[in-house]
Amino acid sequence: MSNRDAVRAIARALIVASLVLSPLPGVRAWPAAPRLSKQGLDEARNRMVDEEVIAAGIKDERVVRAMRATPRHEFVSQSQWPQAYFDMSLPIGERQTISAPVIVAYMTEQLDPQPTDKVLEIGTGSGYQAAVLSSLVKDVYSIEIVESLGKHAKLTLDRLKYTNVHTKIGDGYLGWPEEAPFDKIIVTCSPEKVPQALVDQLKEGGRMIVPEGERYDQVLYLFTKEKGQLKRVALRPTLFVPMTGKAEGERQVQPDPLHPKLINGSFEELTGTAEEPVGWYYIRQMKVVTDKSAPDGQRYVTFTNSEPGRGCRALQGFAIDGRKVHEVEISGMARARDIHAGPVNDMVPQISITYYDENRKIVDRRFVEIGPSANWEKKQGRFKVPGSAREAIIHIGLLGATGEVSYDDVQLHAIEAPRKDVSK
Repeated sequence: MSNRDAVRAIARALIVASLVLSPLPGVRAWPAAPRLSKQGLDEARNRMVDEEVIAAGIKDERVVRAMRATPRHEFVSQSQWPQAYFDMSLPIGERQTISAPVIVAYMTEQLDPQPTDKVLEIGTGSGYQAAVLSSLVKDVYSIEIVESLGKHAKLTLDRLKYTNVHTKIGDGYLGWPEEAPFDKIIVTCSPEKVPQALVDQLKEGGRMIVPEGERYDQVLYLFTKEKGQLKRVALRPTLFVPMTGKAEGERQVQPDPLHPKLINGSFEELTGTAEEPVGWYYIRQMKVVTDKSAPDGQRYVTFTNSEPGRGCRALQGFAIDGRKVHEVEISGMARARDIHAGPVNDMVPQISITYYDENRKIVDRRFVEIGPSANWEKKQGRFKVPGSAREAIIHIGLLGATGEVSYDDVQLHAIEAPRKDVSK
């Protein structure tokens, strides 16, 4: 057995021996924090890179090495160390998150970082993305608008001796003109449109990667600067926290938390070089099928997984106000074959909804299980909305189970709370 196989075997043994309830459906579970020694964390990080980052198609060996070398757990609170090497975003305070490892690796690879590059990052957050870039480029200049996060990230980066990462507190909408121009720019928060200041501060021929769009309907774009103008290529749908400051003031479209709904629930509209369904993101092990026999329209999606516990999903987020929206109904057409549950009880094919409070902490989760069926069947469930809910995410897929499951016509309907009779 090779060393890598041995590490993976140990990891799987830990999962079976020390399961804890995973915070999201289809996310592998790991032992509680006290059991995660330095060796255990290193093994978890390498497993994540092997089974999530590389499996997601990241091929640049320099990026893969950077992901192996960067201790993600150091950029979150110690209470979150058990989740540090899940392929999931985590809250870092101030309504901000640390991005999922695969999206960090993907954005880094698309940026094409070179050893001589001077890179501007908009949105320091925890400092993790800057740390990953640190070993790949000459210098990283990172801006954070939230003072407490920026100061904490600087302390972490200094403690871990990322000496070529330079940080400041400020509005990323304005860039860092004193240090411009930059060979590359990476934006880790979502503006509705790319700020002109960033265009001006990017070198001719430079690359910029930005999640652009509305709050819950974003596309990750790769821009290159040619003759002073940006040429864009849509990469894939995504979801980032919004760019605040001046960018928020210029936003034309705001989410409606009183009337939440799903986008492209029948998967008819595709976008990006990956040709993924508009509105759905963090996709794992899914293919789009074009078939006139689809229950709704011309397309549906199919998830296939042969390894218990492995991520196999698609997500979509939306705003929801639990003070006003009393219940929601989620539904979809589904077909499932050769299904076997994963190593945790809730690792089954499902349509689920996870609720988050104003600090982006999970407050509840409910799901509709998809049972085996050779034919398309409608699945639906009606669930209460926690009063503290301000956002939610719909998950579809195998979510840790094995087999094959297909979805079409996935919908969400909000039910407002009954009005009080003020005449009494």
